Amino acid sequence: MADTVADQIIAQLVTAGVRRIYGIVGDSLNPIVDAVRRTGGSAKGGIDWIHVRNEEAAAFMASGDAQMSGELAVCAGSCGPGNLHLINGLYDANRSRARVLAIASHIPSTMIGSDYFQETHPDRLFVECSGYSEMISTAEQSPMVVASAIRHTLAGEGVSVITLPGDIAELDAGGKVPAYVSVRPPELVPDRHDVQALADAVNQADTVAFFVGEGGRGSHDEIIALADLVGAPIGHSLRGKDVIQYDNPFDVGMTGLLGYGAAHAGIHDADLLVLLGTDFPYPQFLPDASKVTIAQVDVDAAVIGRRADVQVPVHGAIAPTLRALMPLVTRKKNRRFLEKTLKKHEKLMTGAVGAYTKNVEKMRPIHPEYAASLLDEVAADNAIFTADTGMGNVWAARYVTPTPRRRIFGSYLHGSMANALPHALGAQMAYPDRQVVSISGDGGLSMLMGELVTAQMYQLPVKIVVFNNSTLGLVKLEMLVDGFPDFGVDVPYTDYAAVARAIGIHAVHVDDPRDLRAAYEAAFEHDGPALVDIATDPKALSLPPTITGAQVKGFSLAMSKIVMNGGAGEAVAMARSNLRNVPRP
Repeated sequence: MADTVADQIIAQLVTAGVRRIYGIVGDSLNPIVDAVRRTGGSAKGGIDWIHVRNEEAAAFMASGDAQMSGELAVCAGSCGPGNLHLINGLYDANRSRARVLAIASHIPSTMIGSDYFQETHPDRLFVECSGYSEMISTAEQSPMVVASAIRHTLAGEGVSVITLPGDIAELDAGGKVPAYVSVRPPELVPDRHDVQALADAVNQADTVAFFVGEGGRGSHDEIIALADLVGAPIGHSLRGKDVIQYDNPFDVGMTGLLGYGAAHAGIHDADLLVLLGTDFPYPQFLPDASKVTIAQVDVDAAVIGRRADVQVPVHGAIAPTLRALMPLVTRKKNRRFLEKTLKKHEKLMTGAVGAYTKNVEKMRPIHPEYAASLLDEVAADNAIFTADTGMGNVWAARYVTPTPRRRIFGSYLHGSMANALPHALGAQMAYPDRQVVSISGDGGLSMLMGELVTAQMYQLPVKIVVFNNSTLGLVKLEMLVDGFPDFGVDVPYTDYAAVARAIGIHAVHVDDPRDLRAAYEAAFEHDGPALVDIATDPKALSLPPTITGAQVKGFSLAMSKIVMNGGAGEAVAMARSNLRNVPRP
């Protein structure tokens, strides 16, 4: 039987399958940490304490661990400033529905409300970034709160946060521990009338297009089969990339600011657009419902119709919905729309995306597109990629090729900087023998650069690829398209390879593209953490596949301001770097 409340909590987590807790030890958290120590670690059936440099990274690591393993992952922070650092990573985990439970230790219970040293109110602070947040006030209450937190998170209801005063953690254990029972996830089958309505819409439409998101995971074959039946091109969101792009003869890319290919044209030119498992947040990239009929299938009824006016709503999981739908759909003989969209996609990929990865092996600064394309060639077929928010996401979206065994993820819903490295470390903890690649921007890496120490401390074989252009590239683009000259986005050049080597990590700086392949290969062959620091073109920006008149006007205005302020040379250099990115009709 557990001796203390802390022992009891850790025993409950062990029973739920937890093998790691990410955090920093200290003061009010010490009873929990000591209870972890006494489990003997995961090698003895207990829990490992993973010592990080910043609790924000701890939450990101737990999120990366949970998103890749599908298991419950835990992070922890000491009272006051310690657990406050968790918030950003927990926001990201909660929005991604990662199975993360956080332990936020608290000041002594008798001091709450007295403006005590380091006093905050985590039971209030974490409500917005969690699906379940409760404070343990008595030993008898503890097992019920912990059991509820575990169940809420494993049920997919978001992050759970347990607030635990340090003095309560040291009390003798009390209360009955509810039995832990695991359950299998169900399939949500749609109402047959909704399926028939969708079948009618598909049969009546001359042309159909699909747009797939994260909710389509596990439904790849059903989506491809239906697309073949109705001649539908398939676009996807960023989260839908590794869900549907592989082994997909109907792929037309991605829409949105980070988009590429013919997805934008496909979903706007069809008579019927079917949204499959996506809550794509940018309505400006979706068609006008008065011109295109929109159907939406989702397991979460709350998101149906949130981004666009939906005429055909279907509440259900994608796979059972499509299995019920296909017998009701008549095969479309006319494939002209599909063929036209695929041809347009091929032209865009060859001209506006693929062209500037060719014949650049000697050009300096290194084209980031070339660096990303080469990384895709060298990386393993089952690699896990994480990407920093910003240009890292762009290069991952455009140049990392999914396979049935690859995974690609990032802070796609929360959009946080600095997520790639800690996400990768958590994924590597979950899969120590699998290749994990962090696609880091210099801005993101520098924000949580201390976690290089974590990688070296645990000898995690994560591979960190740094696109080092000494600027916040996506922010620069945002300023330019809004008509602002870029300001405050550039930082002094930093040799991140030298920083990594000082920590003891295998690292190389590359400024000649002819050296890049060898640098990648050496990093991947190295038994331990490795970093490849690539000096990339700071003037290379990502442009969306469809450029609006307002964006052109804004970009032109920004260039004019740069020239008028004495930056003619910079404007010319930027134009030269980005003319190759402008989509051509």
